[in-house]
Amino acid sequence: MYWLSAKSAVVLLPTATRWRSLAGLLRSSSRKCCSTFGSPQLLKLKIKQNDQVYCFRDRKAFRVFARTAKKVRNSVGFDVKNLPHIMWWKERLEICKKASTVQLVKRIVYSNLLGLDVNLKSGSLKEGSLNWEMLQFKSRFPREVLLCRVGEFYEAIGIDACLLVEYAGLNPFGGLRTDSIPRAGCPVMNLRQTLDDLTRNGYSVCIVEEVQGPAQARSRKGRFISGHAHPGSPYVFGHVGVDVDLDFPEPMPVIGLSRSARGYSIVLILETMKMFSTEDGLTEEALVTKLRTYRCHYLFLHASLKNNASGTCCWGEFGEGGLLWAECSSRQFEWFEGDPVTEILTKVKEVYGLDDEVIFRNVTVPSEGRPRPLHLGTATQIGTIPTEGIPCLLNVLLPPSCTGLPVLYMRDLLLNPPPYAIASTIQEICKTMSKVTCSLPEFTCVSSAKLVKLIELREANHVEFCRIKNVADEVLELYSSTELSKMLKLLMDPTWMATGLKIEFDTLVSECEWISRVIGEMISLDNDVNQEISSYPHIPDEFLEDIESSWKGRVQRIHLEDLYREVEQAAQALHLAVIEDFLPIVTRVKTVTAPLGGPKGEILYAREQQAVWFKGKRFVPSVWAGTPGESQIKQLKPSLDAKGRRVGEEWFTTAKVEEALLRYHMANDKARAKVLELLRHLSSELQSRINVLVFASMLLIIAKALFAHVSEGRRRNWIFPTLAKFHSAESSEPLGEVRAMELNGLLPYWFDTAKGSPVRNTLHMQSLFLLTGPNGGGKSSLLRSVCAAALLGICGLMVPAESALIPHFDSIYLHMKSYDSPVDGKSSFQIEMSEIRSIITGTTSKSLVLIDEICRGTETAKGTCIAGSIIETLDARGCLGIVSTHLHGIFDLPLSTVSTVHKAMSAEYVNGQIIPTWKLMDGICRESLAFETAQREGIHENLIRRAEELYCSVYTDGLLRKTGKEEYQKVPTSEEYVLFDLNNTGFDEGDSCPGVLTRKSIHSDTHSGKQRGSGITIENLQKDVRKAVGIICEKKLAELHKGLESPEFSGRNCILVSARQQPPPTTIGASCVYVLLQPDRKLYVGQTDDLQGRVRAHRSKDGMQNAAFLYFVVQGKSIACKMETLLINQLPSHGFHLTNVADGKHRNFGAADTILEDIAVCR
Repeated sequence: MYWLSAKSAVVLLPTATRWRSLAGLLRSSSRKCCSTFGSPQLLKLKIKQNDQVYCFRDRKAFRVFARTAKKVRNSVGFDVKNLPHIMWWKERLEICKKASTVQLVKRIVYSNLLGLDVNLKSGSLKEGSLNWEMLQFKSRFPREVLLCRVGEFYEAIGIDACLLVEYAGLNPFGGLRTDSIPRAGCPVMNLRQTLDDLTRNGYSVCIVEEVQGPAQARSRKGRFISGHAHPGSPYVFGHVGVDVDLDFPEPMPVIGLSRSARGYSIVLILETMKMFSTEDGLTEEALVTKLRTYRCHYLFLHASLKNNASGTCCWGEFGEGGLLWAECSSRQFEWFEGDPVTEILTKVKEVYGLDDEVIFRNVTVPSEGRPRPLHLGTATQIGTIPTEGIPCLLNVLLPPSCTGLPVLYMRDLLLNPPPYAIASTIQEICKTMSKVTCSLPEFTCVSSAKLVKLIELREANHVEFCRIKNVADEVLELYSSTELSKMLKLLMDPTWMATGLKIEFDTLVSECEWISRVIGEMISLDNDVNQEISSYPHIPDEFLEDIESSWKGRVQRIHLEDLYREVEQAAQALHLAVIEDFLPIVTRVKTVTAPLGGPKGEILYAREQQAVWFKGKRFVPSVWAGTPGESQIKQLKPSLDAKGRRVGEEWFTTAKVEEALLRYHMANDKARAKVLELLRHLSSELQSRINVLVFASMLLIIAKALFAHVSEGRRRNWIFPTLAKFHSAESSEPLGEVRAMELNGLLPYWFDTAKGSPVRNTLHMQSLFLLTGPNGGGKSSLLRSVCAAALLGICGLMVPAESALIPHFDSIYLHMKSYDSPVDGKSSFQIEMSEIRSIITGTTSKSLVLIDEICRGTETAKGTCIAGSIIETLDARGCLGIVSTHLHGIFDLPLSTVSTVHKAMSAEYVNGQIIPTWKLMDGICRESLAFETAQREGIHENLIRRAEELYCSVYTDGLLRKTGKEEYQKVPTSEEYVLFDLNNTGFDEGDSCPGVLTRKSIHSDTHSGKQRGSGITIENLQKDVRKAVGIICEKKLAELHKGLESPEFSGRNCILVSARQQPPPTTIGASCVYVLLQPDRKLYVGQTDDLQGRVRAHRSKDGMQNAAFLYFVVQGKSIACKMETLLINQLPSHGFHLTNVADGKHRNFGAADTILEDIAVCR
């Protein structure tokens, strides 16, 4: 038997049935979810079918359910197995708030899944009716909103119509009439927006399409389920026929939570990917962190979570489980029992309507040797999970231009640090990227879920195939490069960790070659110029563009030669018919002139009817005289739409034109169908390589994330730490392992050294630090900085320091100030103790523990003793860490500590004021500067003076208001933490930075020599420019140095950045001179200290997406400006077109033969 609980109900179901639970059956407050423990006497109602027993706690719920069951038992369309789903929908409708929805809900009868009242108008469920057909579809997916295609609308009835009105902003059909069933819908063109509105509010949608084509008289069109839209998984039916990319959101998993002997467990299932993963041994805080980062579609809680450490009958009331309960109580969830993985997979198949034969792949990655996932407090206090008021670590880890999938990967990497081997590999990849000098691929990022869904459903269009080919080509580009092939091999293990797929390196390369070749043989790429849209002088171009663009340019012409000829012949026939039947009339109209009310007529495109017709008025002659055009006028007939209705009074056609139009449309429909067939066949071919595609796409996502991180890290002057294994305190130090952390020149991660000179600190940590210091002295900033540096280090990333040695911690904990939670009924001290309990439970000798202002939320004496006991416990564990405190009485306690070291944030006395230096020092600081801080924040001087008097009266012996050369000073505001040197920007006063493109045409007679570009390929142009740049720079340098030994320079020093490539990170912060090769074969010369940003800026302009660049690095911005002017003034003399030739006249150097001393060009 399976006991499934709800608010006031416990439902006993037979084992063989295995229905979903009635979680939240009539739940009005999630905090009142009942437990089966300690229950009062239950009232029972038995429904004879299948021996089901429904048990209730109170009489009110019993009476409601009894009346419902009695009413619906013999209702039309009622099936007792649908009762849980009907009550589930009833609960959803009860939370609707819009007035119009509330009125519709009153007409709902909970006797069938659609909620239809058969006594109302259009409420019949007679077999063969549309309502009956929709009920059959609804029965297959009972917890999905059903949208059924009816003509040019998607309609919903009953319960589903109420949800469309509530969440999609639609108006009900027929207004709010009380004599008919609720009906609502949206036009076909608005389907995507309606689906987005429903899925955004957590609902899944089942879409039913009509079979297109002519239907027999008095017969209903055939219908079929075309697809589903789930939160995180959009509707893709028909995507194969469009020419736009699909915005695919982050997939939303089904999550199951349970508890085992090792700790908390989580099961994540992605229906789109047909895969699941499990993770066991989690702490409560780590589990909540995962829930915060995932937007789950369904949440299931195992009955094992109902028992907590305190033994209370109400789960989450006190002690362990409270934080998890607070997180889950704000969500909709269901209870379940049995084996977590098996039962959750069963529920997923029920929810999504999958067959039992569907197999989900286990992608669980072993967790041995892997650090613990971050706790919620740690993740929020360093901004890994964005938190208001906390500097976001992700924002400084990557440049602003990096968004989407790479950001999600970096977030998951930080929240779930990798094992030591993977972290070392990631660091090696980053180091390789920071040293390469060749151009790198763009790293095309494609969602794995998007790939799987489109290929599985055979809905990938030519745009998606081009992106898939880019993925394969970029993997092959990495493989073929001498500098980058090593990096590709290193990326294999992090990709395995991220996907759970183990693919051999040779297999990846060979499969990518096959994928690139197969797609290249089928898909029409940018260089395919044999697929122009037809063009005829007397047929509107818009008509031909709309019809032929729906299939041309998708697959290569070689596969459609016969169809191309058929379309061309049909277009010629249409053009001939228009010339014969319409053109004489138009010519006649143009020859007739009249001052007022003259005839009008022209050949136009009727877009809604997709036809070319004659549109005119007053063109019929009053007297037929056999003049030109009269015979054609007699052939005209009114134009009709698809339903045989006349289209306006001014549209006319002829039988010949209509026949030609029909032929042209049929030829295009045939070609379009063939294109879709070829695209779907290509999807079928790639289906067997889907694992390789998922692996390759994730590999490029990781590569792009690490490339962006290295670029930003170099800009911020971050460094690669020395990462070492951590050995326990009991054992002797093995070779290559350490038991200390060294951070030299550490700075807060949120400060940018390019904008100022922040205070740096140096730490050599071999044990626990007990840290004291004044308010605003930098204690909290130091703890966050140490936490961020350690976390980045164990993930293999760059850290904000001058040098660092970081052991591979098994866990990192950061606890900052706590706040109360009235919703959960917990004080700030309760929350703090809950977090401290979790930290102490998980701390080992290989942990890093950082606690800020310990025990600040309770009475001082007892809080001091608790803090002392915690410090003793951490000291005995032998962990590294910092505990900061203002509880100075802790130094008077008889603590049994062995290795704890006292540290303080220093300050100094300057001009009669105590000012913090934010520097770490040895010793104890007993001065909090509380009075000074309060006065600085605006507390009245009288209050401060009285506070000092009270302090003196109670703590006379402890009052130390120091003067003279004492080291403690007044604390400045937090804005004064970093000093900015605004007068030193790093640029010479005379330096200039062009950065602005001027588009001026350069005529061939402006320069001497033959102009290049118009008849030359882009490859040859690159070679000519490279050669010319080498000649110009080499000649000028030899002249300037007057026979002295000069640096060698030639065209080989110029590095090419081709289309869909980007400069290497070595250009970050380096002065570069570049030449932009525009698609029109013109050149633009510029210089910059941010080549990556300049490349992005140029390529963001229209028509410049595939522009190539040549660049070389020089020493200093001043030299870059000089070399830029030199090239601007001399490249035209070599026959090149320049768009910014005028910039050469705005310089005081480079044009004349001035002497430039000490010029060196970096090779």
